[in-house]
Amino acid sequence: MQQSKIKGRTRAQESSSAIERLYISMRHLFSRGFYKPMGISGDALRQALLLLRPEIYGTIAEEKVELNGLIYVLERLPIGIEECRYINLTADEGYSNSHFKPIIPPKRRRNCYRIDKDQMNIEVTRGRSEIYDILTHLTFLFIESHKIAERVLIEEGTDTVREWKKLEEVVLNNKKLSRNECDILLAHVAGIIGRTFEETQKVYFVLGEKNNPDRFFQIIYWLGSLAISEIVDNLKRAISFSPILRERIGHHIYGEIWANNIKEVLIEKKLADRPIHIISANMHSVMNSIYAPVVLPQQIENNNPISLYVLLSKEENEDLRHQVKEYAKENGLTFIPDISGTNIDVQIIDTEKIDISKTQYTIKNSLEHDEKPVIIVMDYAFGEQAYETMDELLKPFKCDNGKKHHLNVDSISIMGKAGILEGGKGDIMIPSSHIFEGTADNYPFKNQLKKKMFEGCGVNVYAGSMVTVLGTSLQNKDILKFFYDSTWSVTGLEMEGAHYQKAIQAASKIRGNISSKVKVRYAYYASDNPLETGSTLASGGLGTTGVLPTYVITQKILEQIF
Repeated sequence: MQQSKIKGRTRAQESSSAIERLYISMRHLFSRGFYKPMGISGDALRQALLLLRPEIYGTIAEEKVELNGLIYVLERLPIGIEECRYINLTADEGYSNSHFKPIIPPKRRRNCYRIDKDQMNIEVTRGRSEIYDILTHLTFLFIESHKIAERVLIEEGTDTVREWKKLEEVVLNNKKLSRNECDILLAHVAGIIGRTFEETQKVYFVLGEKNNPDRFFQIIYWLGSLAISEIVDNLKRAISFSPILRERIGHHIYGEIWANNIKEVLIEKKLADRPIHIISANMHSVMNSIYAPVVLPQQIENNNPISLYVLLSKEENEDLRHQVKEYAKENGLTFIPDISGTNIDVQIIDTEKIDISKTQYTIKNSLEHDEKPVIIVMDYAFGEQAYETMDELLKPFKCDNGKKHHLNVDSISIMGKAGILEGGKGDIMIPSSHIFEGTADNYPFKNQLKKKMFEGCGVNVYAGSMVTVLGTSLQNKDILKFFYDSTWSVTGLEMEGAHYQKAIQAASKIRGNISSKVKVRYAYYASDNPLETGSTLASGGLGTTGVLPTYVITQKILEQIF
């Protein structure tokens, strides 16, 4: 028994060291400005990822191609990246003013530009966490591409197997396939990637697009083709970082522009002196919770507003969502689309312009002449970007007379998605502290949200510490099980909590930018359980499962604000 414990702990320690090496390697390569992922310079990154074997990348260390991980990564990288030998990470350097059409990945809001057939530029405006995210995904992609190449190259030669030639003929000639021909090619590809016909067919349909149903074949071909060029012709793929990006990273350039835009709107609308409540959430739950029951009361079933929110979350109900947005616009909500590059949109809600008696909320303990609260809802930040944006938002601004004006921040609420270590998708986590992975930093705080407040809400709730990880795609079962079993009493993992709390503590306790009595609220809903096989982020999204916890948390936050 004791021996197995030691083995488990050793594997967790190995994983922890691998994560540390990954980040040291990535920071070094970023400082260097250029590297070849499948060359000597990228070796440390590859070896650390293969040793770590993150859950999200599934069978990365095995011979067969990892399909769920491939789907996950391709949804977060620009379409066509598998065809590019040169990948250039840049800051916002004006490509939006060129003839290049931005390519935005389905699951990551970042602008990418296909410069020519061999080069893809990816704009990084969300800090180091975004660079780490991109580099780990690209390393996975290139490792998988070499698996394909090694399976199709005939030993000690440059010739390829017959199945590869069939795939090459279809892709290079852009051949339209009949159903029968498609199944034949799927059978060939299944052999190339070391997967069953059923697994291969499933991914073919997932990656297929309306205008390009055969995209899966193109992805496999180009990944393998560039890897073959690396092995046979020594034509290595390269990743570079622009001088402007290296100069700007870590200097809050985008965060400062973003925060100033918000403060300008507050001044313009004469809201800068009112009590302010900041909520980091999505762009629909706060707005819908306040306004939707007023606009669409007939859509509420059994006096339960959740039925309305489920209806609004369905893709086909754009007309209903439009009605809510239009009403909100006329009743105190100002939408500030991001133009700074942070990709964080903002809503400012002036509650003085809302007839609260029509909503499900009541403003308690408030005298008639008291100033009504102003709510700032900011979209989700990404990793370290949470510190940059919150730090800049909490800073005072200069008035026309040159004096500093401090915002009257009354509370800060953070609602986010997180991986849960006990429970399943759709459950809620209430943290008592944030532990920053890979450092000795921990951030205890008094959370205004309590587990008991959620009793009877129809959702499971867990309380404990949360680990703020360097990247969700880098966690494996060994390290997560260590977190779960240890005396840290960790209930889940996410990427922003410690960064937000670091900014809040600095602003309230060190810099004096906001009151030291500012109330904080943190609550997360589970997007996945990385300890359960088949329940990682790579297994798919939450769907309507996320509606109940999202709106239950939002309701508790708004009840406390009002």
